[in-house]
Amino acid sequence: MNLGLLASGLVLGVCAIGSAIGIVTASQAVIGAWKKCYIADRPAPMTILAFGGAPLTQTFYGYILGLLFMKPAAEANPEMGGFYLFIGIFSSLAIAASAITQGMVGARGADATGETGQGFVNYMMLAGVCETVAIFAMVLSMISL
Repeated sequence: MNLGLLASGLVLGVCAIGSAIGIVTASQAVIGAWKKCYIADRPAPMTILAFGGAPLTQTFYGYILGLLFMKPAAEANPEMGGFYLFIGIFSSLAIAASAITQGMVGARGADATGETGQGFVNYMMLAGVCETVAIFAMVLSMISL
């Protein structure tokens, strides 16, 4: 069994799971914020939809990283399989954690923006900080391949 190729699929799968958790976390808050606006007979800010979709990008990072794993893992000698698997496990966990925390930050940002109608850009900047962790994990893993 080629552990390096196993890592390729693992990266995409784990990153997608993290994205799904982050998306559902933030999206529930977006729906709740809109509901509060409708109850108060105020216009619902459509900008907060961005919080619900923000964690989706980590799936894309997992896809890119998984594709980049394939060639070197397939061509590497079998002793390197553990190395690729190690990188795959920990880079995908870092990217997934980034998506989950981005969903948590997005949930609070959606709630705050929906309630006050202010601060969207500030809250989105914090979600961007969470995104940066995923980008760093992807790029640094790419360099180590």
